[in-house]
Amino acid sequence: MTIHDFMAAYKRVWEGQDSEGFAALFLEDGQYWNTPFQVQKTPQERAAYWDRIKLQDDIELNYEVLAETPNGGIGHWNVTYQVASEELFAIWAKSTGTGLPDRQPGDPLPRLELDGTLVAEFDDSGLARAVRIWWHSKMHPAT
Repeated sequence: MTIHDFMAAYKRVWEGQDSEGFAALFLEDGQYWNTPFQVQKTPQERAAYWDRIKLQDDIELNYEVLAETPNGGIGHWNVTYQVASEELFAIWAKSTGTGLPDRQPGDPLPRLELDGTLVAEFDDSGLARAVRIWWHSKMHPAT
């Protein structure tokens, strides 16, 4: 796998809400660092983490490859989605470290935008050995 292949697959599994497909991009003991301090190290951990995308609707991911090496590369990605559950909204708010923005019960859920960079390393079989992402998010008003 090249970084171009990986980024295309990343888009496909995110927009397709495919947890098993995401886990299959990695070696059995591959690592997905969704923050500098949190890593998923098994297929089950990666699939469970990726399951939160099932709480998203109307997902659109765009990407560009910034650098390619013989065994990896760097990609920039931007995704927008409609938050589809209060559970996901609470997960997002906790991950930002800012707590829940002011909302009244029954207020529409917002659309979120995440902008990030990833660094990926692949083994000779083409599966990901390690993927590290850094991202920031912003909330768009509900329409």
